Amino acid sequence: MVTERALSILHEWVQSDSLRRHCYAVADSMKRFAQVRGADADLWEAVGLLHDMDYERHPNQEQSPTEGHPFVGVAWLREQGWSEEVCRAILSHADYAGVARETAMEQTLYAVDELSGFVMAVARVRPSKSMSEVDVASVKKKMKDKAFARAVNREDIVRGAAELGLPLDEVIGHVIAALQSDAERLGLAGIAKTE
Repeated sequence: MVTERALSILHEWVQSDSLRRHCYAVADSMKRFAQVRGADADLWEAVGLLHDMDYERHPNQEQSPTEGHPFVGVAWLREQGWSEEVCRAILSHADYAGVARETAMEQTLYAVDELSGFVMAVARVRPSKSMSEVDVASVKKKMKDKAFARAVNREDIVRGAAELGLPLDEVIGHVIAALQSDAERLGLAGIAKTE
């Protein structure tokens, strides 16, 4: 399975637990959308796992259009024989890479990248720290709070849903469901109640 290869690459390249969890969450969301669309869930999940594989080593804060993240990871993936479909999708999630999002997989990666991280942040501020307490209304309420998760670009979330041609509420709903199904691995299963 492509996902297993992608997971081992992610673990080889990324040591940060928070970045790994972000990649798991994006992969969960990608898999969910692939299933909804009848696309290759294994391939889409792998793209989610790999999209930020080089971010820890080559963060590219200055958003160079030729070097750093995601160019280093994509160059390595190409050397390893990964398909152009996968490489293009990863490049297309960074606006500064200049790769137009044309396929459903490319558009979905862009739509769920920031949103997956934002939904996890919403779960983390719940008293229970549980994904099970997150719903569409709570995510939309937090989106209006500019002080909350400041680094997340709300315009990217809205644009992502628009590029998918889906209502924002529907995209948020699918991401929540995807993350709820993997809450344990994401560290968002909630705080165990002690007697």
